[in-house]
Amino acid sequence: MGTLRIKNLLLRSYVGFNPHEIGKRQDLMLNITIKYQSGEEEVSDKPEDALDYRTITKEIIDKVEHSKFNLLEAMARMVLNTIMSYERVQSAEVEIDKLHALRFSESVSISLSESK
Repeated sequence: MGTLRIKNLLLRSYVGFNPHEIGKRQDLMLNITIKYQSGEEEVSDKPEDALDYRTITKEIIDKVEHSKFNLLEAMARMVLNTIMSYERVQSAEVEIDKLHALRFSESVSISLSESK
């Protein structure tokens, strides 16, 4: 079993329902942990045997940047569903921080996880 972490993925997307948020892209930071079936790549050292985290990340970036959400929870669910759709993934956790969401706080975040 391998654990892959994608740390501090900085994106911008439409998220929020307050009047000052509508129609404006918000700064987001994603932290993702993926537990997956590893093994063959550990012995073979062949890129084609590894979990392709670049493809997963590109898919997440595209979906987040081209979507609109009222709630971080809905965005986190979409990201989690994207990750869990990969056959080798056994479990995943997604944390999305909405940067500068509160006046005296660096961020507000939501975290969701799922296992097969």
